[in-house]
Amino acid sequence: MTKIITIANQKGGVGKTTTAVTLSAALGELGKHILLVDIDPQGNATTGFGVDKNEQENTVYEVIIGDCAVNEAIIKDVVPFVDLMPSNVNLSGAEIELTQFDNREYRLKEQLDYIKGNYDFIFIDCPPSLNTLTLNAMCASETLLVPIQCEYLALEGLSDLIQTINLVRENLNADLDLEGIVLTMYDARTSLSEQVMESVRETFPDKTYETVIPRNVRLAEAPSFGKPITIYDPKSAGAEAYRKLAKEMLK
Repeated sequence: MTKIITIANQKGGVGKTTTAVTLSAALGELGKHILLVDIDPQGNATTGFGVDKNEQENTVYEVIIGDCAVNEAIIKDVVPFVDLMPSNVNLSGAEIELTQFDNREYRLKEQLDYIKGNYDFIFIDCPPSLNTLTLNAMCASETLLVPIQCEYLALEGLSDLIQTINLVRENLNADLDLEGIVLTMYDARTSLSEQVMESVRETFPDKTYETVIPRNVRLAEAPSFGKPITIYDPKSAGAEAYRKLAKEMLK
């Protein structure tokens, strides 16, 4: 049975797209069929798989506004067992164009319903803001996966996101739940990382993953080479951490 998970945080720079790309690749290694939907106009998840976003004729934008069928926008096997629905800057215009639709928050859900049976997991990588695109992702999803960097003010951003989840539940998608919280950019050399980790686990004891993603140079380098870290440097600490996270998620 397919599970659709939105990966979101209203704060930028928390490892959201890195998590979307690398977790998809790690689950692919385990033989799970994955679709990653890039719904961020910056298209970072698209380039993270080595796809030239500016050369794509059909993207999530064309799907949402009804200019192409969902299958026409999917790029097969960007890495083994992982398909991609790409994004580019055209998507930034969707905010305005979606106002013409009565069901504008459900445009993505309606399209994913056609193909979700083809996958074990569908991940949706969101922009770092609460807008109509993020709402489309939340309305299409069963759960929300939240990367939190082990840095100052992380908990403040998390509380804002929990409020957003509650609003979406009340008004748009009553079934939306919190999948889990992933601690990213953990630096064992600093007491701050340890304090943030402890605070998050105390606040959300049943929803915080045991696996922690370390701050890792190779992990930061991988997107510029158009490869997930599991392929760019498969033995790095970052690759091993995301493989561990993938296995923990399956449990």
